Amino acid sequence: MEEPQGFFSTGDGCVGDTVTERCLVESKEPVSHVQLACGLWFCAFPLDGNELCVWSTKDPSYQPLILRGHRQPITAVTFGNTVSPLLICSASQDYVMLWSLDECRQKVLLGLTPRGLVLGTLLGKALYLRLSPDDRAAAVCAGNKIFMLDTESRSTLAVLEGHRGPVTAAEFCPWQTHIIISVSEDRSFKVWDHHAGSPLYSSAVLTASPLLSLLVDEKSKQLVAGCADGQLWVFSLVERHHYRCVTRVDLKKKRETFSRRVESRLCSLPVLFLEENRRPRAHGLEKGEDMEGSLPVLSLAPCDLSLLLSSECGCLPSESAPCLWVGSSAGLLVLNLANFELEGVLRYKDFRSLSIQVAGSCAMMSKAGEQKAICLLTSLFGGQIAVLEIRLAALVRSRQGLGAGRSLSVLPRGCVLSTSPLHFRIAEEHRTPPAPQRRSAVRSTVQDQPLVFHSKVRSSGYATAPHVTMFSPKTNTRNNGDSPSRRRSSHGCKEYPLESSPPTRLHKQRVLAHGPAAALCVQFSGDGRWLACGLANHLSLVFRADLTGTPAVFSGHDGAVSTVCWSHDGRWLLSTSLDGTPRVWSLRRAELVLCVGRDLFPKPIQSAQFYYLDAFILCSSGPELQLLKCHIDTSKDEIRRYKQKSRCRPVFRLPTAGPTEITSLSAVNDFYSYLVLTAGRDKTVEVFDLNAGRSAAVIAEAHSRPVHQICQNKGSSFTTQRYQVYNLFATTATGDGIKLWDLRTLRCERRFEGHPNHGYPCGIAFSPCGRYVASGAEDRHAYVYELGSSTFSHRLAGHTDTVAGVAFSPSAPQMAARKIHVVLGSRAQSPCDHIRAGNRKRENHFLHTTPFSISHAKVT
Repeated sequence: MEEPQGFFSTGDGCVGDTVTERCLVESKEPVSHVQLACGLWFCAFPLDGNELCVWSTKDPSYQPLILRGHRQPITAVTFGNTVSPLLICSASQDYVMLWSLDECRQKVLLGLTPRGLVLGTLLGKALYLRLSPDDRAAAVCAGNKIFMLDTESRSTLAVLEGHRGPVTAAEFCPWQTHIIISVSEDRSFKVWDHHAGSPLYSSAVLTASPLLSLLVDEKSKQLVAGCADGQLWVFSLVERHHYRCVTRVDLKKKRETFSRRVESRLCSLPVLFLEENRRPRAHGLEKGEDMEGSLPVLSLAPCDLSLLLSSECGCLPSESAPCLWVGSSAGLLVLNLANFELEGVLRYKDFRSLSIQVAGSCAMMSKAGEQKAICLLTSLFGGQIAVLEIRLAALVRSRQGLGAGRSLSVLPRGCVLSTSPLHFRIAEEHRTPPAPQRRSAVRSTVQDQPLVFHSKVRSSGYATAPHVTMFSPKTNTRNNGDSPSRRRSSHGCKEYPLESSPPTRLHKQRVLAHGPAAALCVQFSGDGRWLACGLANHLSLVFRADLTGTPAVFSGHDGAVSTVCWSHDGRWLLSTSLDGTPRVWSLRRAELVLCVGRDLFPKPIQSAQFYYLDAFILCSSGPELQLLKCHIDTSKDEIRRYKQKSRCRPVFRLPTAGPTEITSLSAVNDFYSYLVLTAGRDKTVEVFDLNAGRSAAVIAEAHSRPVHQICQNKGSSFTTQRYQVYNLFATTATGDGIKLWDLRTLRCERRFEGHPNHGYPCGIAFSPCGRYVASGAEDRHAYVYELGSSTFSHRLAGHTDTVAGVAFSPSAPQMAARKIHVVLGSRAQSPCDHIRAGNRKRENHFLHTTPFSISHAKVT
């Protein structure tokens, strides 16, 4: 064997703080479309056509090892999975050969010529090679077939046929070694049992472009397939999921969004920081001059960023979310498989000193626990082969941002400032309350008003007790057969079990309205005893949590009721409507106690809720956040009985960063918290600190469409969660799924897709245990997601139209072994909605509300 001389160029070759060109090789034959191999200590590639070159990435001073044995050009190379002995397999049209790297190195030192074992001959042009996890079998993708070869007996174990186009990649399942998955130019993937030699699953045609690459991630149990048009298809390999599609990622759009976010962060940086961190750009690649088309996915490889992307909260099952390298002809991308967002982008053209600007093939490797990665590239238009060293910390630096959100927390970290609008609550509490007056309304009336006595004239009636209601039929009757003591004991403060299972079966269904009245929103009271539902027919209904008895009816709005919200003590119900007027109702009296007029706000109120333990009411009016101080008085003036004594006045207002309308707001009312979250029609999410009275952070382009709901993980009074978990919140937008965010880092930690939601805004909700997120959908189902999985765990049926909203009950039902969860929502066109009933002693309830129906779901 001869050592190579003259065609290797090695050295530091520093291009920047992100990438370094470690080695450059000139091959006599083009190597644009071949499979390259990149391992922990070595990388391998074809050289001069039929020679195999092995280069050490650990110690570049070692001489490259040249292996000869093929007569035809080598088209595929792969490393084995065992460390000792380290095997390498190469394929050409004439041979498929297996080499032991240690033996080859020893023979070279002894002056002998290393030789490999021939596993197969004349199998055709091999596009892809892969060795099994134990290195006992080799999969050779040649033409439309997959040849399974035994590396020990050097015989053919099976030939897998079924693809209608050339097979471009195949991977073994790490946790089921008898399973192999393949993709092809016929635009589909197949799952095989190579022991039996039979197919287990065949997908439909996924896209219009061929599938080029494949990756099976063991940690997330997902299959990722890359297309020639720059699309990534992600499928779940969990057994009960039946290879369902998790999401589809458009890499070009993701890269554009990534660039805009980086630019928005850089705009707020100091000038010195910009000068130190400005990356070199190729000439002619300024904004608007990028003429790149699609990004063909040439290869996929796992990427370990656990040391760089730690969520710092330890509260998510996905805190060390898996990432993957995406190699394309224009550059490298790092994709997070939890939130499907780009963590880093490296464009070859941004580094003019790189020898290869357009890649024909690539292979990547990053060792766990290290902050460096190796990339092996071949040129698309020549015989150049380059080895790049990438510093991961510098690559993902721009994605980290400025850390503006790291000081934010839902739980307050300091006292209320004297200049804070929330200080108004403290001043109210320090006032001396007036002495309580225990005399009844009747006695005070008799004492204050004169009496007329005459022997022949009847009394004028001043001494009689006034009527409680006038000209008002009793439409709000409720079955009060249970004594108060019985009601209190039935809802004892038993802690909600954090390990409870999600709901799976429909348990109960109840009529909401006789007529075409859709249910638009639903909410449980804090004690879990009552369920409020807003309808499109201007009414609000309040049911018992077990959906028994006659519901209380609240009428008065002039438009469809869009939101309902309970006070912390459960005495008041706040509702907003399309008429733009928030109204507060008394649950005990079943009547209106406060109507906030439109004259207080420049624009109609879109959403409202109680805030700061019922001390304030938060409202959104156009692009402004309004803070109202309310005094609720249910007493009546006997002369002007219909005039409300409750009053409300604005105490603080705060404009958003942009001039667009607020579409949703969220704040914690179960405990003191200074932060308020809002979403605007400009696709942003803004965090306000009402203690400081200013905007604290802005998340630009939180979704590709405007966010229609923000939902915080508020827990309940029946659960105890770790304090870090309260900093999680979720956002949803029509056609863009659900995103889970960490408030302290302002990062999207996970993305949930799988529920169809393309035209109607469907609601979301956190479970009291903080382990699940539920969502409505347009396919008449409610979906339940686990926080540690990107695909849904359960799909709940029972509705007849779009499920518009969901809600979980915070407490346990009457029986000690029962727990109530609830989900809501659908837009039915039937004349009435109903609730199906069943009886079991041990069950969890998840209530779905539709514009026409409510349903409970049992849990096994």
